[in-house]
Amino acid sequence: MITIYHNPRCSKSRLALEQIKKYTTEFTVVEYLTNPFTEQSLGLLLKKLGLKPQEIIRINEVHFKEKFAWKICTNEEWIKILIENPKLIQRPIVENSSRAWIARETDSLNQILGNK
Repeated sequence: MITIYHNPRCSKSRLALEQIKKYTTEFTVVEYLTNPFTEQSLGLLLKKLGLKPQEIIRINEVHFKEKFAWKICTNEEWIKILIENPKLIQRPIVENSSRAWIARETDSLNQILGNK
């Protein structure tokens, strides 16, 4: 089963969802802006990604630059910041049962679809 953490306003996220639809009918869409992560769910997703919270931040977002760019936080603090500010999370994130990828590029998405 594939899950896509999706923002319908993001062109890369919409493109990824369209590619997934062409590949399989067995997928779940989670619109994480309206269905937010919990500390536990984001923590588990980060483990699957093999990344730290600060590595999935959209650092070019104005909100990040204005409020957080200068902050030094623990991983737990970054997770809380991302939960409170989900627009700062890279998108789309696609996962299968064993791994997850930030699927901004077609190659990343092809990798996870090939590993279904």
